[in-house]
Amino acid sequence: MSSTETKCPLYKKCGGCQLQNLSYSRQLSFKQVKVIKLLGRYHHVNEIIGMEHPYHYRNKVQAAFGERKGEIISGVYQSSTHNIVPMDSCLIEDEKADEIIVTIRKLLKSFKLRAFNDATMRGFLRHVLIKRGFLSGQIMVVLVTSSSEFPKESQFVNALLSRHPEITTVVLNVNNKLTSLVLGEESRVLYGSGYIEEELCGCRFRISPKAFYQVNPIQTQVLYGKAMEFAGLTGKERVLDAYCGTGTIGIIASKNAKEVVGVELNGDAVKDAQVNAGLNNVGNISFFEDDAGRFMVKAASKGDKYDVVIMDPPRAGASLDFLKSLVFLSPEKIVYISCNPETQARDLSYLTRKGYKVRKIQPVDMFPHTEHVETVALLYRQ
Repeated sequence: MSSTETKCPLYKKCGGCQLQNLSYSRQLSFKQVKVIKLLGRYHHVNEIIGMEHPYHYRNKVQAAFGERKGEIISGVYQSSTHNIVPMDSCLIEDEKADEIIVTIRKLLKSFKLRAFNDATMRGFLRHVLIKRGFLSGQIMVVLVTSSSEFPKESQFVNALLSRHPEITTVVLNVNNKLTSLVLGEESRVLYGSGYIEEELCGCRFRISPKAFYQVNPIQTQVLYGKAMEFAGLTGKERVLDAYCGTGTIGIIASKNAKEVVGVELNGDAVKDAQVNAGLNNVGNISFFEDDAGRFMVKAASKGDKYDVVIMDPPRAGASLDFLKSLVFLSPEKIVYISCNPETQARDLSYLTRKGYKVRKIQPVDMFPHTEHVETVALLYRQ
């Protein structure tokens, strides 16, 4: 494919895949240069790890529903707008998920159900969220509606399951507020268990409608594999998993660590993490609902020592308070996983001024055709 051709007819309208006008090898070069510019001053940057098949990698697919000229449409919001770009399939989304969304759109019409209208706050279906376990094969369908009243509910679910018997659970989620958030507070299981399970790095994880789980399972395996390689655990280390979410990295690390402690501010994520630890029969991990920075200060004040801190902060990077707490705790090694090398560069600047030295940097292409790039950095205390 030449640098100006795109495979997607909606490339310019949608705006989700900013780099699709470049061949995949040129996308990887673009990201490599970006990471070197931002992080190269701290250490040599390893060659970015790309995907063998950089299409249909997203295991989580979200479609917005609306109406246009009396017809129900579904698709994605145009970048930075609330306009729906109608689509039946997407080059980076799971193909089975896209098929199910098209079926739901057709069923709405046959069941005489309306799509939600933001302007009038009327209509029934707002979004469909689908999560699929690539290894487990399990599929969750979440119907996000404006009301808990679902006319012909059981007939609709049966019709959907008869067309897609591979669906393992269907959940109704009610969002009746004018908000940009997809999911509301209230959920009800219509079929199955209300969650799916997936395997990652030899461990099992439960994924609920609201649980965060990396959207590219193939590259997540690569990314977390690199993080574990950098951590170099021998079975003797105490490990702190800061921003631990649903416990994914900590549970994977627990196989080769003496003890792992996970810290997370989101209470629902902590509950999921505890369930996940049970699923994997892990006895050497514990989770705390707390601000990671506060937790580290308390730990250091009590004389608690951690050999390795694994951190995977949000796009905004770590807060200054967190970094101060990290230096105060002063672990031997820090493994910093980042979804934004710009904020990681800022944070590395602070840590290298405070006695840490960067030993390794590895970029991983988690989101082919987009500008995003993930990186793992290893730091040692000098």
